Amino acid sequence: MSIILVAALLPAVILMGLMLWRDKQQPEPISWLLRGFLFGVASAFGSMLISMPLLALGLVPESYNTMLGATWTSFGVAAIPEELSKLFFLWLLLRRNPYFDEHLDGIVYAVCIGLGFAAFENIQYLIAAGENWAATAIVRGILSVPAHFFFAVLMGYYYSLVHFGHHVKRNRLLVIAAPVLAHGIFDAIAMTQSVSGNFGVLFTIVLLLFCNELRKLCTRHIRELSAADGSLYQK
Repeated sequence: MSIILVAALLPAVILMGLMLWRDKQQPEPISWLLRGFLFGVASAFGSMLISMPLLALGLVPESYNTMLGATWTSFGVAAIPEELSKLFFLWLLLRRNPYFDEHLDGIVYAVCIGLGFAAFENIQYLIAAGENWAATAIVRGILSVPAHFFFAVLMGYYYSLVHFGHHVKRNRLLVIAAPVLAHGIFDAIAMTQSVSGNFGVLFTIVLLLFCNELRKLCTRHIRELSAADGSLYQK
């Protein structure tokens, strides 16, 4: 069990380390980072409070056998409930946080929550995989956990822009729309693989290309907010 926990947590720890390395100008207190990670775990339960009633009422299908069904499930069961829950806990974390004083901080705290969610979810998947836990750990470590990192960067980026007064009306929408859209598309492509028959390899390639585009976009966002903070220190 211990090796499964290490395998489940390692991708999140590595990505968190990379994010904190980027925030070296004025790093956040460890206590607030840990709080954010735990809020991310709590957000996993919060998302269930949204998705389970939708499933119980039949508003979202529990199973699917078409691309349209996979897309509806990806948004209704995963993307919308999970990102709404993460956003609520991000707001809860930052509304009275005296250390939220740099543009990049929004991304840092959002990533803490996103990786807390991803780590908890990863533990569940690896335990459920049984003897196939190692293969599951590799696939999720390459795709799913980094994807949650990317969704968090998008949310934190727009949250910071709103907080610091940049194009507030537009970015209030994007703070939830951007991560939901990215998350929904990611899951839709991944879920379509299971019903795509001979086209499974094609959807795998599309998923990898989409993840690479997310990586490039998030890298630009991190650099942009880092530059904004750097200009403040130069004044």
